[in-house]
This record gives sequence, C-alpha cells and structure tokens, in this order.
Amino acid sequence: MNWMFPQSVSTFGPEIDRLYYIILAITGVVFVLTEVLLFYFLIRYRAREGHKAEYNHGNTKAEVIWTTVPFVIVVGLALMSVGVWKRIKDPSAFPPNAYQIIVTARQFEWEATYPGADGQLRTADDFKLLNRLNVPVNRPFVVNLESSDVIHSFFVYPFRVKQDVVPGMTIPVWFEVTATGEYALGCAELCGFGHYSMDGTVMVQTQTEFQAWEATQIAARAAAGVANLAAAGATGAPAN
Repeated sequence: MNWMFPQSVSTFGPEIDRLYYIILAITGVVFVLTEVLLFYFLIRYRAREGHKAEYNHGNTKAEVIWTTVPFVIVVGLALMSVGVWKRIKDPSAFPPNAYQIIVTARQFEWEATYPGADGQLRTADDFKLLNRLNVPVNRPFVVNLESSDVIHSFFVYPFRVKQDVVPGMTIPVWFEVTATGEYALGCAELCGFGHYSMDGTVMVQTQTEFQAWEATQIAARAAAGVANLAAAGATGAPAN
C-alpha cells in the first residue's frame, strides 16, 4: 500500500509505511469524530430565543475516558515502534557485514568517501565522490554522516531514510536497498540560502556492477597517487 508515497525500496521501508498508515488511520478517525462533535455542539447548544444557558461543572467519567483512551493509544504506538526504531537507529543493531562509507555535508553539497584498496576508511587511498553515492543492491550499507558547517539532513525518500547531520558528530545511518536504479538524495533541513540546490544522486547497482565500479575507482586513485609521486620527484616538492 503506497498510494501516498513513492514505492519503498529498502528492507525496513514497509515497516515504516505500516506504522505511518496506522497512525494516519487513528488520527483521521479522531479528527472526524472531533469535527462531528464540534458541529453537533454548535447546533445543539446555539443561542435560541427562550433558552437560558445552564452551568455544568463537568463530568468526571467523561474526563477519565478522554484522558485514558489517548494514553493507551500513544503507549500502544510506542510499543509498536520501539522494535523498528531500535533496528533502524541503534548502531549496535546494524548488520555486521555492512559496507561503510563517510558522507560529509557542507553548504551546499554532499561529499562521499569510500575505502580504497586497504578496505579501511580515513586512510591515504580513500577515494571521493561529489553529490553521488554508488550503492550495491541487497547489501547493508552504512553511511557515517558528518557536517563541516551547519545542521543538514540526509534524506532518501524511497529508502525511508532521514537523518540529521550535526556538526562535531559522526552519526551512522544504514539501509539495504532492494531494487537497482537511480534515486534522489536531498537535504531536508533548511541549511542556508543555497539549500534548494543541495541535492545528489544515489546509484544502486547490482553486486557485479558495484564491484567493477569500485575496482575502477581504486585503480584510478592508485594511478593518481603514482602520478603525484612522480611529479613530486621531478620537482623536488612534497607529494600531495
């Protein structure tokens, strides 16, 4: 059931959609009942010739009911949500075999850092992409979010992923995409005058395509490193 949203393409997307529709149904019923009662009271207790207003102290039974029912509903929704929330947001519950990258947000772009040949992040052979993520399908993928300036928000609607990016913090978020294709990456936090232009692309590839792409990027990074060393040797300047 996705008549309000684009089709979910992540493993936990259907659970989020289900919770959303449950909450929508409950709040929709409450809204309709409230409006019906409002119009009923407007008509039933309107000012009329020969009718005198009467003071009513209240009804304890009604007050207990309208306090208890929302409490039970909210607690029930919390209990339904806690398992999904933990699985999505708690780093200790992330899949252990997830591919890890770093995404740095800044006004007004996304910089993705991938591990190089050593398979480790934050080393000399890392390679970077600007406003683009390449992701393998059907494999857990962890994005370690960082910001170099203000608060941003990493948002990929079809993945049902939305996570604020806070300066001075590294915040991991994970997903596992179930369909290949090209998806929009946006910033869902008003981060300055250029906020509207802060967008990117997530390219979801098959495992074979991703591995071939990754090997190409690693080879290109290695070749660039050799070229830098050769240039530095020729000029006597330190290599970058």
